[in-house]
Amino acid sequence: MALSLGIINAVVRPVLLLLSLPFILVTLGFFILVVNTLTFWLAGGLVPGFHVDGFWNAFLGSIVVSIVSWALSGFVHSPNGEIRVLSQQDQFRVVREKRVIGRTIE
Repeated sequence: MALSLGIINAVVRPVLLLLSLPFILVTLGFFILVVNTLTFWLAGGLVPGFHVDGFWNAFLGSIVVSIVSWALSGFVHSPNGEIRVLSQQDQFRVVREKRVIGRTIE
């Protein structure tokens, strides 16, 4: 399911986002939830053994997937935008910066 959802998100979702851009702008981005629901529903229809029973179940499933994806991206992306791989060393490393205006302290 994860593989098919990833392929659909890479291929079909950008096309759907482009086609639904006016709706996304009018609804201030909330229509993206509908696009996510449609991709989740499509993935459920394509994968044998995985069934999504109706629009609202796909909607709730897409919200759960979005929240988990958002939470995991918070652990992988550093505050300055770099992508890093988590390890036990990253967990215990403390970075301390001291900023001084006008000169640099090393």
